[in-house]
Amino acid sequence: MDNARLEIGTEIRAWRQRRRMSQLDLALDTEVSARHLSFLETGRSRPSRDLVLRLAERLQVPIRERNRLLVSAGFAPVFSERSLSDEAFAAARRAIDRLLTAQEPYPALAVDRHWTLLQANAAIAPLLAGVAPSLLEAPANVLRISLHPDGLAPRIVNLADWRAHVLERLHRQVAATADSGLAELLEELAAYPSPRARQPTVVTMADEIAVPLMIETEAGTLSFLTTTTIFGTPIDVTLSEIAIESFFPADPGTAEALRRLQSG
Repeated sequence: MDNARLEIGTEIRAWRQRRRMSQLDLALDTEVSARHLSFLETGRSRPSRDLVLRLAERLQVPIRERNRLLVSAGFAPVFSERSLSDEAFAAARRAIDRLLTAQEPYPALAVDRHWTLLQANAAIAPLLAGVAPSLLEAPANVLRISLHPDGLAPRIVNLADWRAHVLERLHRQVAATADSGLAELLEELAAYPSPRARQPTVVTMADEIAVPLMIETEAGTLSFLTTTTIFGTPIDVTLSEIAIESFFPADPGTAEALRRLQSG
């Protein structure tokens, strides 16, 4: 048994267990025998390139990690990884620009897999007033800005609920991706102080369907619901990890305040 077989087998087993799938279920889904899958996981057999990709697809392995699985199995990576500034990404950059601009007067931003800020529209600026300049220096991290004591945290009205939401979302990402960078970020954010949050004086319908971000600004208390947009069927590692976070007003007062900010 060579080390390459054992390494790819160990990684396949780890992803299967992370997805809480039995060998039989995974074997049926990928049209191989449970015996063959068992041999792969124990290093007694070596998977073909096609089987590695089929297993990775069924296990919802991130594209970045699919390349690593291929290398572990002795194959070349199949997914490219280029800088967002690469000319090949011109169409993607234009799409991001259009999405961010179309969201105005409501805030929107683009982030990478570690929540590093890549780009934002003009409506983000009023929300960042008072944030320590050091937190805004590149590479700025959106979640760090949100929960850091020198960031938005002192102005988030429902800080306890928002903090719990952010940490739970990040925890799910770590579980889904096994990304060590995200795990370190989660540990850092969880260590930030969590003072008693001031409870909102008005409960909106948004509170009944999702956790809103309620933040004090010079325009008053603004309340947002957030959505995430990703590129469909990306074949590049970088593009697969870009997400657009859009903030929509959770009440009419927030919508009106944002329109005034834009016109002013």
